[in-house]
Amino acid sequence: MAININKVILAGNLTRDPDLRYLPSGTPVTAFRVAVNRRFKGKSGDVDETCFVDVKVYGKQAENCGEYLSKGRNVLVEGYLRLEQWDAEGGKRSKHVVVADRVQFLGFGREKGESGKVENEKVIAPDVSDVPAEGEEDDDFPF
Repeated sequence: MAININKVILAGNLTRDPDLRYLPSGTPVTAFRVAVNRRFKGKSGDVDETCFVDVKVYGKQAENCGEYLSKGRNVLVEGYLRLEQWDAEGGKRSKHVVVADRVQFLGFGREKGESGKVENEKVIAPDVSDVPAEGEEDDDFPF
């Protein structure tokens, strides 16, 4: 019996402000990149390693992320890996992205409002219908 699991949990900091766009169907999609740090013992002492992960969020959750997240903000992301492929100059291109089922805002960050800070705010997971079906993906946006 084969077992297949595609689950990703990451905690890290946004490397730039999120990019909120809308699919032709009107579904909001926000893309951002998370830097996840890892420290381990190497031959010559402690080694710091940073992994940069692209994340996409759909639906109402995408609008919340676009409004309240900003560069440097600490987040917890739960989702799954998806391979995205597109044609570009020089041939076909592809990359793995994390499609977030849930984004939790951690720590402090800038908010577009009076207080200027948001603490431990959660974003509600999108309805499954918010994520485009295979073949209906946001091919116009290879970000």
